[in-house]
Amino acid sequence: MVERQIANRGVADKRVLDAMESVPRHLFIPEENRHYSYFDNPLPIGYGQTISQPYIVAFMTELLQPDEDAVVLEIGSGSGYQAAILAKLVKQVYTIEIVEELGLQAKKLLQTLGFDNVEVRTGDGYNGWPEHAPFDAIIVTAATEKIPQPLIDQLKPSGRMVIPVGGVYEIQELMLITKDASSNVVKKSIIPVRFVPLIRK
Repeated sequence: MVERQIANRGVADKRVLDAMESVPRHLFIPEENRHYSYFDNPLPIGYGQTISQPYIVAFMTELLQPDEDAVVLEIGSGSGYQAAILAKLVKQVYTIEIVEELGLQAKKLLQTLGFDNVEVRTGDGYNGWPEHAPFDAIIVTAATEKIPQPLIDQLKPSGRMVIPVGGVYEIQELMLITKDASSNVVKKSIIPVRFVPLIRK
């Protein structure tokens, strides 16, 4: 999977590739779909949510340029797979999932697998996690029609955020948001994508 579907498509960060190789994706997928685990496809995980295709997980992770001392916020835990990849690369991951059942499942699985540098919370991720801000990086794994201002506010100077932007029936754009040392915000469109919508309470 890593060599054929990820490295061959341009993801070059060795730390990201190693993380993708070391995390067993099938454990984050319901049993009825596990035979598709290492195909490069998104898969349903219940409650109308999906686990992203491996290439997109790796590509978004590489865009964050995560280093081992980083503290990262993830919006949209899903089954916990993206958080597990990040946990291999950074100091601490805070992740929020609005679907309580998924959040509880992700928390249990991540604990079982020994990811003690991930904290999972259930709730509305639109407003981020102010208690642990600011963050070196923020990753959003559901599409929103506009970039939430609280997430921009919680990004550190020199920080990076990756977020899909667009409506459910529109062409969505994967956006890279960066802050310079003076907190000036730059928004850059990277590639067209398709994600489930960011749910709000």
